[in-house]
Amino acid sequence: MTRLHTDKEYEAELTKLREGLLLMGGRVEEMIANSIRALVERDSDLARRTMDADHQVNRAEVDTDELCLRILARRQPVASDLRFITIALKLVTDLERIGDVCVNICERAIELNEEPPLKSLADMPKMTETIQAMVHDALDAFVADDPEMAQEVIDRDRMVDAYYAETFRALLTYMIEDPRNISRAMSLQAVAKHLERIGDHATNLAEMVVFMVQGTDIRHTGRKRDKQAV
Repeated sequence: MTRLHTDKEYEAELTKLREGLLLMGGRVEEMIANSIRALVERDSDLARRTMDADHQVNRAEVDTDELCLRILARRQPVASDLRFITIALKLVTDLERIGDVCVNICERAIELNEEPPLKSLADMPKMTETIQAMVHDALDAFVADDPEMAQEVIDRDRMVDAYYAETFRALLTYMIEDPRNISRAMSLQAVAKHLERIGDHATNLAEMVVFMVQGTDIRHTGRKRDKQAV
C-alpha cells in the first residue's frame, strides 16, 4: 500500500492490519495445498493436522475484525482508508470460509483413505494449484493496490470451472464403468466442488480489490451466468 500518514501510530495500525491479512492468507494457502496433498498421498494424519490449523485461521479472523473495528472507532477514517478497512473486514470472511472448505476436504480425504483408491484424481491437482495461486495473487493485488492483477485472478476462475467440469465427466465415467466406484467417485466429486467453491472465494477477494482501488463494484456482472453455462 502507498498510504502514508503523519500519525505514526495510525500508520502502524494499518501496517499491522495488512501484515495480519497476509499471514492469514498464507495459512489458508497452506491449508489448500495440504488438504489435497492429504488426499493424493492418502495421509490422514496430515488431514487431521490441517483441520487443526483451522483454529489459527478462525483466531486470525477474530483478531483482524477487532483491529478493524478499533481503527474505525478511534481514527474515523475517510476516503481510501475507509474503503481499505471495510474491504479488509470482507476479505477475512472469505479467507475464513476457505479454511472451512479445506476442513471439509480433509474430512472427505480421511473417509476416502479408508477405501481403495480410484485410478485417477482427474484434474484436481491442477485445479488445486490454480486456486492456490488465485488466493495468493488476490492478496498480492490487495497489498499492491493492483486492479489489473485482481482482474487476472477473476479471469482465471473460468479455468477452475473448466477443471471442475472435466473432473465431473471423468468421475461420472468411473461410476458408469463400475457401480462399485459410485460411493468413492461421489466423494471425490464433492471434493472437486469444494475446490471450485474456493475458486469462487478467491474471485470474491479479487473483486473486492477492484472495488477498493477503483470504487467500482463488479460483483454479479455476468460471472454467475458464465459459470452456469460451464
